[in-house]
Amino acid sequence: MTQVHKRSRSGSKAPGEDRTRDAKRPANAGRTAKTSRPATPRHAAARRAPIDSLLNPDLFRALCDPTRAALVACIAKCGRGCSVSEVAQCCSVDLSVVSRHLALLADAGVLESRKQGRTVYYAVRYAELVTLLRSLADAFHECCPEGCGQGGGCCGSP
Repeated sequence: MTQVHKRSRSGSKAPGEDRTRDAKRPANAGRTAKTSRPATPRHAAARRAPIDSLLNPDLFRALCDPTRAALVACIAKCGRGCSVSEVAQCCSVDLSVVSRHLALLADAGVLESRKQGRTVYYAVRYAELVTLLRSLADAFHECCPEGCGQGGGCCGSP
């Protein structure tokens, strides 16, 4: 539970409140002078950035299942559109389960489907997927704190 200190009607500050601060805080309060990064997660959530639109939960939900990841890898390594039965043989998974997984991956934008007669072929949407993942990597890089790539940091910047 969070404790809230309220000011009394006389304008005096609550006990323990810092009396040396001005009543008005500057617009950039809580931010460092070096960067314009939000000081808290609450401030960060209020700020819009490219990463907000690129982090698509449906995409990650589709790729997080080990069976679906194996199906995508199988189709990607094949390099062409594969029928549901071909993919089912490749991964030793029941045909109905494979069909459901592939449809979910297509709905998430990972695969594209085309129907030829009674057979549905699925292919990886290489260009769209590569563009999306590169954009997502760039968006994460933009959020990366200054200097994190130095001394074996996360970005590996030279």
